[in-house]
Amino acid sequence: MVDKFIGTWRMVSSENFDDYMKAIGVGFATRQVGNRTKPNLVLSLDEQGTVCMKSQSTFRTTEIKFKLSEPFEETTADDRKTRTVMTLENGKLLQKQSWDGKETCIEREVSDGKLIAKCVMGDVVAVRTYVKDA
Repeated sequence: MVDKFIGTWRMVSSENFDDYMKAIGVGFATRQVGNRTKPNLVLSLDEQGTVCMKSQSTFRTTEIKFKLSEPFEETTADDRKTRTVMTLENGKLLQKQSWDGKETCIEREVSDGKLIAKCVMGDVVAVRTYVKDA
């Protein structure tokens, strides 16, 4: 299940994130902060099967709680109100966000001890890489 994602992950690189933020409609000032922020990603699982995913940074901390395949309302770090569904497909944790007739997908996978998050909006792809803290 989601076990391999559980833990605290520290961002070590971010590629093309400014273009991705532009593609989803994030304003200039927020993009400037977003480009400088290196959040930790903390994932945990409770006894009822609810996953908690927290993105912690000096700029902002966001938290979502979800069960796989159950849609929920999410307020993103850039204040978009989305309808989000998290699924597990082929070992990847997929986060599909829909808002105002748009859709983006964040695809997370653990590979070689790293968590790779691919943020996709149309033909724009950003890749953010995390390593697990001990």
